[in-house]
Amino acid sequence: MGDTIKVYCKNNKTYKRFAAGTSLLDIYEAMHVRLPGKPACARVNNKTEPLNYICYRSKDVEFAGIDDPSGMRTYVRSLCFVLVKAVRDLFPEGKLQIEHALSRGYYCELELHRALTEEDVSALKQQMQRIIDAGLPFQSVEEQTPEVIRLFRANGLEDKALLLETVGDVYSKYHRLDDCVDYFYGCLLPGTHWIYLFDLVKYNGGLLLRVPNPNAPGELQPYVKQEKMLSVFRFLKQYQKTMNRDNVAALNRDIKEGRISTVVKVAEVLQERRIGKIADEIRRKFDEGVRIILIAGPSSSGKTTFCKRLQIQLLANTLRPVGISLDDYFVNRVDTPLDENGEYDYETIHAIDLPKFNEDLQRIVAGEEVALPAYDFLTGERVYRGHSVRLQENAVLIMEGIHAMNPLLLPSVAPEQTYKVYVSALTSVALDSHNSISTTDNRLIRRIVRDFQFRGYTAKDTLSRWPSVREGEDKWIFPYQENADAMFNSAMLYEFAALRKIAEPILKEVSQGDREFSDAHRLLKFLHYFNYIDKDELPNTSLLREFVGGSLFVY
Repeated sequence: MGDTIKVYCKNNKTYKRFAAGTSLLDIYEAMHVRLPGKPACARVNNKTEPLNYICYRSKDVEFAGIDDPSGMRTYVRSLCFVLVKAVRDLFPEGKLQIEHALSRGYYCELELHRALTEEDVSALKQQMQRIIDAGLPFQSVEEQTPEVIRLFRANGLEDKALLLETVGDVYSKYHRLDDCVDYFYGCLLPGTHWIYLFDLVKYNGGLLLRVPNPNAPGELQPYVKQEKMLSVFRFLKQYQKTMNRDNVAALNRDIKEGRISTVVKVAEVLQERRIGKIADEIRRKFDEGVRIILIAGPSSSGKTTFCKRLQIQLLANTLRPVGISLDDYFVNRVDTPLDENGEYDYETIHAIDLPKFNEDLQRIVAGEEVALPAYDFLTGERVYRGHSVRLQENAVLIMEGIHAMNPLLLPSVAPEQTYKVYVSALTSVALDSHNSISTTDNRLIRRIVRDFQFRGYTAKDTLSRWPSVREGEDKWIFPYQENADAMFNSAMLYEFAALRKIAEPILKEVSQGDREFSDAHRLLKFLHYFNYIDKDELPNTSLLREFVGGSLFVY
């Protein structure tokens, strides 16, 4: 067949021959793939590529729209680039910081030499729409790294230049949108006309960039109030900004120049102070009748270690904490409810033996000595290992688990008897001012490391379960987070540098023939930007020890 290639399209399970050098977009149109909307990117041999990718050899291809996480990330990156260009067009002296996912959108701050106004936001939105309507192409260029660094500095992108200097790659990429130069760490859409829906609104002194709903592509994501979450982000972000430690380049410099031990110690002190303040508040609430502390949060947020460290602080406040992990009340694996795909659904509250849990709770509150179960994650069975509890004077019960804030958990307990703490890894360090780090990826890397080391799961196992975990979080955890009395951010400034050395070999075991290779490859590329630090730098009480091992605490 000469200069032809054979393409297998996973979307419609068909083969077709094309001339070598055909783009993914032309392949998509020729194979009549049906998606809920336009494609945003494609997995080529299970590696995510942009639609202008050229195929010179036979490939397996799977196209992804915004209902797919890879497609949504591509759409959001492209939309962020449009926002960056709009800011440079209208406010060339302004400094845009794309912060983090919030309220089902993306929170951004725009520093001007005055307060941001509604008129400013309206003008930016109109300029973004003009850029979209112009149908400008997103271009990707690869050059020798010194040339890319020079280009970034010429365009005022000092944080990107510094990051490349600390990574040490021979060649690097940058993106161009008309006269605007930048770089976004992943695929972009073919052009601005691919962006069909967005909104930009003034929000808590900054901007909220709103994006389509992946489950209803013709609608925007529904707004969710998350002002408590924003305050948690701002607390650590402001400290890091003051100390010039708010991006990966600064962290890498600390590692290379021998300052990382101090960075680790300061980060740990900040967390311990926050835990101490929460303990002080609980002591005051105890005098008002609080007897049950509920600690909730999504997977791999560090709830368990937070719980153990909080207990120490409570002891220092003359309280006697008694800890109960909701995970230990999982039903046996064979009795776990199944999801719509026939897989075990560990995220539903009904994976917990609620009758047994409430029976034990009532006996504990009544003053009885109660034998507590433990859940063996390797065998998937509940076991009893001789651990029992009896409440003494000044005792408080601490219950930790992803469902701790769910009203279904404690149907007979008065709300005024409880104090709720929400724990999550709200990543505050950024790759650079236009590329925040996903809090979801933070937790995913933690979980991959923990599952491999302590639960017998491969990276492929964890990655394959992650969509179900995320779906469960959206259904069972996130709706209750703003009801917390206190929020605790478990993310550490230095943690990706410490996780990298452990995570990389685990991720590299995922075969390219596995569908999970796409995310494994993406996470490996992301970790590549962090210089290594050895886990020996971490104190044995560090929350991160829950995932990397070597903790003083027993789990």
